[in-house]
Amino acid sequence: MDTTRIEKRVGVNAPSDRIWEILSDLENWHAWNPYETSLTGTLAFGSSISLTEALPGMAERQVQARLGDWQPYSQLVWVEKRGFMFNAIRYYEIEELDRGACIVANGVIFSGLRGELFHDKHRKAIRSAYDDIAEALKRAAEG
Repeated sequence: MDTTRIEKRVGVNAPSDRIWEILSDLENWHAWNPYETSLTGTLAFGSSISLTEALPGMAERQVQARLGDWQPYSQLVWVEKRGFMFNAIRYYEIEELDRGACIVANGVIFSGLRGELFHDKHRKAIRSAYDDIAEALKRAAEG
């Protein structure tokens, strides 16, 4: 099965608890994330996550996913079945290097038969959006 990863990593001058505070406030993602909005759900293993995804050059779509993993101050991961044998794993990871200095990654892993075709067609738009998301999260955490 083919897999493709798109990821953006950024240094953030804020402690992991500040970054986690922003990520775990699902209902207020619209305040900092212009591409993943109207997020609802609860932080519980296997819980449902719902959001509106509006990436540049792509039609807005409703995402229904399951929380795959979460660890306070460290990671938030949801899994979306996007069709027959095509899945997406969306993630945010926080690595605290020192108090007040973190590396934050946000990305997606596409897997399945259509994953490579989808990625090839939309690579630029997804990469651009994830770059913007990383910078917006950085501004929100450092502000």
